[in-house]
Amino acid sequence: MSGPRIFCIANQKGGVGKTTTTVNLAAGLAAVGQRVLVVDLDPQGNATTGSGLAKRELPASVYDVLLGTHGIAAARQRSPHAGYDVLGANRELAGAEVELVEIDRRERRLRDALREVAPDYDFVLVDCPPSLSLLTLNGLCAAHGVIVPMQCEYFALEGLSDLVNTIRQVHANLNRDLEIIGLLRVMFDPRITLQQQVSEQLQAHFGDKVFATVIPRNVRLAEAPSYGQPGVVFDPASKGAQAYVAFAAEMVRRLGRPAAAGPEGAPPARAGNTAAA
Repeated sequence: MSGPRIFCIANQKGGVGKTTTTVNLAAGLAAVGQRVLVVDLDPQGNATTGSGLAKRELPASVYDVLLGTHGIAAARQRSPHAGYDVLGANRELAGAEVELVEIDRRERRLRDALREVAPDYDFVLVDCPPSLSLLTLNGLCAAHGVIVPMQCEYFALEGLSDLVNTIRQVHANLNRDLEIIGLLRVMFDPRITLQQQVSEQLQAHFGDKVFATVIPRNVRLAEAPSYGQPGVVFDPASKGAQAYVAFAAEMVRRLGRPAAAGPEGAPPARAGNTAAA
């Protein structure tokens, strides 16, 4: 098997469920036996805390990796509940943009660092901040593709065209491997006519780039981060958690990756066997 598949979870619009998608897809992939690393590129560190890690107590973070003082192998930590590794972030990362400006290959720092741990993973998921910054650029330059979580609302369509243009520019100038893997409809409420109409527009325009799985609006997914767990772990029976597990399975099918068995042939249930607290 040749290296991990590296995906950015990106959208230039804030509040669209990027971090929720990152941690739940990671937990869902871990649940079907995939080896997963989550890279938190957002200075808010929500993917870090949402994976059960204390962002203020990180011995090393993605900031140290980007500046070259630590490798990923030394900085990564295991999510205590969800069966995947995390390269965490905290407020230190906000200063990295200024410090990276003077560094050679500044937009490829993450790409270079990931080579060290490439044999350890099947998937690397990069949670990007909601802006086109040097941090987001590092994610896009490292990735094979972009997963775009989006709500089915009018303004989301406007933001999507901006993101598509950004991805085209990065593809043309910095990373020829980069492509849109797919659009994930999140926080979906089928009772709202406008959401149904926007969903149909997306499918008509983007075809099979729209994932078949739809993530419903779900209160258990919103509650889970306060417990330091992805929703897939916090309440595996909830509709939101089941949708993200289905999304993980769809990703594995799309990429032709075999689902692995857990330790000693047991089902890989590490990420889905914790009851709600």
